[in-house]
Amino acid sequence: MMEDNRKLIVSASPHVKSVHTVRGVMLDVIIALIPAACAGVAVFGFRAAWLIALCVGSSVLFEYLARRVMRRPNTVGDLTAVITGMLLAFNLPVKTPEWICVIGAFVAIVVVKQFFGGVGQNFANPAITARIVLLVSFASVMTNFTSPVVGGADAVSAATPLSFLGRLHGAAADTTLSALLESGSLPALSQMFLGVRPGCIGETSALALLLGAAYLLIRRVIRITIPAAYIGAFALIMLLVSGFDLTYVAYELLSGGLLLGAFFMATDYTTSPINTLGKIVFGAGCGILTAVIRLYGSLPEGVSYSILLMNIACPLIERFTAPKYFGYIKQKKEKKAGDAA
Repeated sequence: MMEDNRKLIVSASPHVKSVHTVRGVMLDVIIALIPAACAGVAVFGFRAAWLIALCVGSSVLFEYLARRVMRRPNTVGDLTAVITGMLLAFNLPVKTPEWICVIGAFVAIVVVKQFFGGVGQNFANPAITARIVLLVSFASVMTNFTSPVVGGADAVSAATPLSFLGRLHGAAADTTLSALLESGSLPALSQMFLGVRPGCIGETSALALLLGAAYLLIRRVIRITIPAAYIGAFALIMLLVSGFDLTYVAYELLSGGLLLGAFFMATDYTTSPINTLGKIVFGAGCGILTAVIRLYGSLPEGVSYSILLMNIACPLIERFTAPKYFGYIKQKKEKKAGDAA
């Protein structure tokens, strides 16, 4: 009889491990954000590069100092602070003063992230929350958008396409899409796609954002579920509101930070559901809220607020969409003594 030399090895969970690490995933996200960063510099000039570097440097510094003060292990090497800094810069106008960038990095890293325990424990996306805090605190600065830099000329203040699109709906509607196009108020769709329009540093170029999103999907860093539900729900509402005007829907999709939010911020692991049904509900909720805010809100943009609200609702979404475990038996409610037999 042959002797069985195999050994039973008992170890602590998890028993199934992935080759992916936090640092590796964050490095993929950084690579995916590079096209949008380059597009921002090309459209708005080298000041855009300076603000991106400042936000990243401030975020990394605040993470290092916060971990030291709180006597926690150093987590700068996982690159999450770099991602937060890049996304924060992408959500800022190019004329934003440097000290406001530093305040935004402090809010994102120290208040939103480290006060709640660090990476994986924050209840909301740090970059989005910081942008909202800055928008509420410094509204005039955060809405001071500039036109694209051409031939090295200084950027001048200009209205974003969303500010013009806001005139097309509501009780105060005073123009039409064709009139805006004829007057030159709106850039051509090709310019919108390439990013040659006023806006925040990292949100203007749909081409660059889609290239980065494609990289993340190919690398399986993100799934298409949340972005598809987000963009689909938003597009459906805008299609119905506009009377099935595809041109109007295209401008709404390419304006503001919709693509940046859908692919790079709504898909944040920590602040989004983990199951498929939850992802669909989460993404659709973001799309519906964004459409409602754009149509009826006082501000033309609604991406940041919609994602933050759905971040807060994420635990509730997961509670009602979590799949039942194997062998689950639904408990029957007991009848009270006064109930009819």
